[in-house]
This record gives sequence, C-alpha cells and structure tokens, in this order.
Amino acid sequence: MNLKTILVVEDEPSIAEVVRLYLERAEYRVLPAADGAAALELLEQGFPDLIVLDLMLPEMDGLAVARWVRARSDTPIIMLTARRDEADRIRGLEMGADDYVVKPFSPQELVSRVRAVLRRAGRDPDAAAGERLLTFGDLAIDSTARTVTARGKGLSLTLKEFDLLYWLARHPRQVFTRDQLLERIWGGREYIDPGTVTVHVRRLREKIEPDPAHPLHLLTVWGLGYKFEP
Repeated sequence: MNLKTILVVEDEPSIAEVVRLYLERAEYRVLPAADGAAALELLEQGFPDLIVLDLMLPEMDGLAVARWVRARSDTPIIMLTARRDEADRIRGLEMGADDYVVKPFSPQELVSRVRAVLRRAGRDPDAAAGERLLTFGDLAIDSTARTVTARGKGLSLTLKEFDLLYWLARHPRQVFTRDQLLERIWGGREYIDPGTVTVHVRRLREKIEPDPAHPLHLLTVWGLGYKFEP
C-alpha cells in the first residue's frame, strides 16, 4: 500500500500525539515535527503529500514555515489556529494555506479535512474529457496536469486557488455566492469564514489578470458573488 505522508508540525505533545494516532488510524504515514526548525529539516529532505501546521510555534512560527514552503512548493497546507487568531488565519490564507482548523478541534474533523484536501489535489472526477483543457485567449487551464498559463507564462497556484479558478471557468458567466463556493471548493460552510473566498479571489486576480484592479475574467457581481467572464 502506498500511504500518503502527512507532516504534522505541532509543539504541544498531547495534541501532536492525538493527531498522529488519528491520522495513522486513517492509514496515513505521519512525520512529526515539534517546531519550525525541525519541520524545515524534514522538508529539505523532500515534500510530503500534505502539511498540518500549527500557527503558534516556538522561535519560527507557522506563518514563517508556510512562507518557506510556498516559495518552493504547492504542497497543500492545513493550518491549526486558535479561535482568537482571526488576523493570523487571514494572513495564513493569503500566504497560501489551503484550509484551517480552529482549536480546540475534533481529531476526526481534522482527518476529514485532510481527506478532502488530498482528494481535491487529484483530478476532479466530475470533469469530462472535453473539459480537460480550458482556454480563454491567453489564459489556459489544464485540469489533468493542474497547470495554468497566462500570457505565455506558467503560474504557481495553490490547491484551492486552482480548484476555485477551474470551477468558475467550467461555468462561465454563472454567478456563485460565497456560500456556494465554500460548499463546492471547501466542502462546507460550518468551519470556514466566508472571507476565505474573497482572499482567494484576490490572490487569483493578482496572478491571472493583467490589471488586478480592473479584472477581465474574475468579476465581482455586487450583492451576489463572483463569476468567470470568458
């Protein structure tokens, strides 16, 4: 069996142990790291399939680790945050985290989030063969290779950024509310701040639009949501 590898970066031993037990019970291979420096040592040997990353770490915090990862890889990241750290959650999403879980959390919830993020890392099973490559002028989206090019340049997108762009592009001119996008891309609204969608749309505009302040493709429909204009 080819087990998926999860790097768990958590400095509280009791939480790290519970997370390890639940992930291993779900048939994942777990690499533990008690601080940011230990995490970077492991990451320099190779990137795992997913990283569970606590924000509050000694010396080198989770945001610094995420920044290091995003400069080198699009490995999915799930952040663990305290409920009071809303500003840090937003910063984490802006830095490229794919999801977050608020402490205290159910270990089974975390396992479900891990499964969902890893599932979305693969090709969307609902995609038809004819939808593998979507092209709009100089913007091209390949759902199989999970690559995006704009103006002849390959772009580096996070897992959720790609999923959001691909979903909107597959449904051109259709308006989706933030709740609908949370349900489709993040798998539900219960634990996710609706502002997550806004953050991801802004990041996508910065990457795919010639002028993010005056977008051509990712448009806001005021009072409703967002749509993709081909």
